[in-house]
Amino acid sequence: MKWYPVFLREVLIFQRRLLRLGYVASIIFTPLLYLLAFGLGLGRQVSVPGSTYLDFLLPGLIAVTSMINAYTWISTNLTVSRLHFRTLQIYLQAPVSPTAIVVGQVLAGVLWGLLASSILLVMGLIFGGTVGVNPIFLAALLLNCIIFAAFGVVVGMKSRSHEDNATFSNFLILPMAFFCGTFFPLERIPSVLRHIIAVLPLTHTNQVLRDPSLTTHTLVSLGVMLSYALLCLVWGIRIVRNYSE
Repeated sequence: MKWYPVFLREVLIFQRRLLRLGYVASIIFTPLLYLLAFGLGLGRQVSVPGSTYLDFLLPGLIAVTSMINAYTWISTNLTVSRLHFRTLQIYLQAPVSPTAIVVGQVLAGVLWGLLASSILLVMGLIFGGTVGVNPIFLAALLLNCIIFAAFGVVVGMKSRSHEDNATFSNFLILPMAFFCGTFFPLERIPSVLRHIIAVLPLTHTNQVLRDPSLTTHTLVSLGVMLSYALLCLVWGIRIVRNYSE
């Protein structure tokens, strides 16, 4: 349980930020804006085979919300703690293993990602959307949070400035948010790009959240997501273990 103090520190910071006026609204403002503009506005004129556009869009926005919040919370906090407050150095000097540090950070990111996506899910249901929430849906959402929280550890440990952090977001996180099947089916993307997008983790998250049934495709997607989660966790632990000023 050596990861618990690391996790508890993040939770205490998390609680303090929740008390700020408008903070929770700010974290879901962008996906909620997309939900209103595309799902309720433009979506009324867009047809998606087998469902309404709002029902198609909502799982994708839940996936994006969990990705962005789990990733941003960890990558930003680690960058700031390394470069400004120097609190990460206290962890490294304490009798806490790199694995415990990474696990504590990732669990905090998972908590934030799940909270933000849950709020958006409730808002989407209020607006008339439908989502098939079941254990497979929840497993995919959890894995998505773990993947991007762990990737946030990697980025937070590698960034040499806030500009580096923004670069990772602009060239990796933002393109996935738009091109991994969030706003339109992958069939409408040129085949050359489709093969590249098909290997990205958010693509598999979107597929499972839209069809959380026990099929071969679902099991393959969950397997891919689990592989990404383990890869990012191991990568993050290795970086923390080898970190030096």
